[in-house]
Amino acid sequence: MPPPKDVVKIAIQMVGAIPQLIDLQQTKPLASVLKDVCDAWSLPNAERYALQYTDGRQTYITESNRGEIKNGSILRLTTSPDQEAEMLYSGIQSNNMDMKTDSLKKLASLSQDVTFAQEFINRNGLKQIFYIVEEGNATGEMLAHTLKAFMELMEHDFVSWETLSATFIKKIVSYVNMNAVDASVQQLSLSILENMVPTSRFLFELVKKEVTLDRLLTHLQVTNAQLQLKAMALLIALLLAATDAERQEIMDYLREKNIRQFIHKNIIHSSEPLADEMAHYLYVLQSVSLNLCERRMRTSMDPYSQVWECSPCQLGPAVFHLWKQRRVKEQRELLQSLRQTAFESESEAPAGTFSTERRRSLCAKEFRKLGFVNNSNPAEDLRRAPPGLLALDNMVYFSRHTPNAYSRFVLENSSREDKHECPFARSSIQLTLILCEILHVGEPCSETAQAFYPMFFGQDHFFEDLFCICIQLVNKTWKEMRATQEDFDKVLQVVREQITRTLSLKPTSLELFKTRVNALNYSEILKLRQTERLHQEETLAVPVLELRERLKPELLELIRQQRLLHLCEGTLFRKISSRRRQDKLWYCRLSPNHKVLHYGDVEEGVHSPPIESLPEKIPVADMKMLLVGKECPHTKEKSSGKQNKDVLELAFSIVYDMEEYCLNFIAPTRYEFCLWTDGLNVLLGKGMTSERTQTDLDVLLSMELKLRLLDLENISIPDTPPPVPKPPSNLNFCYDFSHAEQ
Repeated sequence: MPPPKDVVKIAIQMVGAIPQLIDLQQTKPLASVLKDVCDAWSLPNAERYALQYTDGRQTYITESNRGEIKNGSILRLTTSPDQEAEMLYSGIQSNNMDMKTDSLKKLASLSQDVTFAQEFINRNGLKQIFYIVEEGNATGEMLAHTLKAFMELMEHDFVSWETLSATFIKKIVSYVNMNAVDASVQQLSLSILENMVPTSRFLFELVKKEVTLDRLLTHLQVTNAQLQLKAMALLIALLLAATDAERQEIMDYLREKNIRQFIHKNIIHSSEPLADEMAHYLYVLQSVSLNLCERRMRTSMDPYSQVWECSPCQLGPAVFHLWKQRRVKEQRELLQSLRQTAFESESEAPAGTFSTERRRSLCAKEFRKLGFVNNSNPAEDLRRAPPGLLALDNMVYFSRHTPNAYSRFVLENSSREDKHECPFARSSIQLTLILCEILHVGEPCSETAQAFYPMFFGQDHFFEDLFCICIQLVNKTWKEMRATQEDFDKVLQVVREQITRTLSLKPTSLELFKTRVNALNYSEILKLRQTERLHQEETLAVPVLELRERLKPELLELIRQQRLLHLCEGTLFRKISSRRRQDKLWYCRLSPNHKVLHYGDVEEGVHSPPIESLPEKIPVADMKMLLVGKECPHTKEKSSGKQNKDVLELAFSIVYDMEEYCLNFIAPTRYEFCLWTDGLNVLLGKGMTSERTQTDLDVLLSMELKLRLLDLENISIPDTPPPVPKPPSNLNFCYDFSHAEQ
């Protein structure tokens, strides 16, 4: 007969004593349980003791978390959190340096526990930590333990970051700005500043003022990977908290210092593998940089549009009117520069040579040759936003930085028949829109994404240089397709496909992208489409469909085994707090016999810990259901918003032990999410429902079908089986085996 639901069988240890095996009644007050345990060991003053896990983070047992104790758990009888907090509070004030260092080291470890942290903070312990830092006598190991303890205590959100004194903040800043400081101290100082930046505008401005970009870039260029990572984290925090103008200023300064080239050479192409955290920061840096194009992308050229950076209220009616006139004039001049660069020789005639009407007619003709639909007023073509003025910027950049290619594009199409000419302006406007969609310009940064383009960091004007390559690709594809004006959308659709297929290969440089995208010409696109279409047609034949259905069970079983194998190998997960992305790491893996799920916290840099080092476990038999997305309890706790959308797509939870407890996950990637949810569904005896299952099944079915149909190549498969012939009139042609020679 199973034990009652409110009774848990556990072991309790104490140094120098024989362990106790007890039946813990969850309805019994914890104080009474502690008294019984202390009485068994003849210990007075039971209120001075507490129970604590022996493994993992060694969390104290309280009335609020005692429900998490499982059968077979091993606990330790130890000093209560309030007593421990009192002793450590005294220890960190000791004049004995060894005792003070040991107390700070233990404080840094115990501060991870929320119960202890609250007790220590209630004794005004943070004030003492502030004093140790502000005094400036602590160095090396002692200072590192002090900063680590401060970080852990602040992690529980009992105290606001805005309450920090200016002296304390300046001391932390000094550790970042000084050269002769231990690397571990600098790493912790950078982490503290990173956490301060998003909390308030005042702290952002203070950190931005005190920690110069030059100093951050110095840390970014060191060989210490962890220090490099923390410097990048602070840089990203500053970029995300900055206004648009400040963000533009920071990015301009980084461009001056050629930081992209350094990242491309020394981080992306480093001999060491790129850490997940660094990959995320590079993704954010790419996203923030591309989003600087958003304002121009959403600004129409229509001078009467309401989309302006300023308003009459801000500048005053007269100043605003003059400002607006100047901006319109600048935009008109950019348009005129396009025409003059393309038709320079034709526009060199003296002003008095042509009448105003004749000159206007000539300009309209030249704008038509440039590919503007409304040649009498080309500004009308740029009224649509997006892509807005970003399309004009791209055209001007192309004309100024590659004038030969620009002139060749325009003049080559001017000499063609009207219906066969590739309209430069119209193509540029549509291509700019396509690139904005492919590169997600204007979309918020994901909290977990790690996908970035290595070639982005290879040059300072990535978007513009990419446009220059792609607009020439448009002209090349137009000629290959022998397109007319009616085929405009078809050509741009092919160009989009060429770009996306090439970007999926993750070229490491823009030159490599150019080579590959030009090699993927229209005939290659047709071949790829034909192959995909033939494959689809083959797989839709009735006999092939029947064969697919026969093969499905076997291949689904293969996918199930692969999912379970992946769970056995395990995955590193990251706990995401509401304040910052980087947090504690933990690892989870399935036992080889598929009966127990093991998990536990791990340190940074540990990639595949042995199963014995993972203290926590959940029997598969206790798992009741799998929750995903909004159904998960840890996503309901978070505030809703666009920044949490990606977290919802990666969140899942295991409900176990009579549906009372949950183990919450946030997968590092969508791929891991699919594999883990599939694997857990297999353990629960349910079907695999992720999109990855269908993708893998399609790939395996395609391979298996090709192998099975290899002998039928170039033979059409009929939709219906051939008729069975009538039986012969006699069977005399059959060999009689009964008369065979012995």
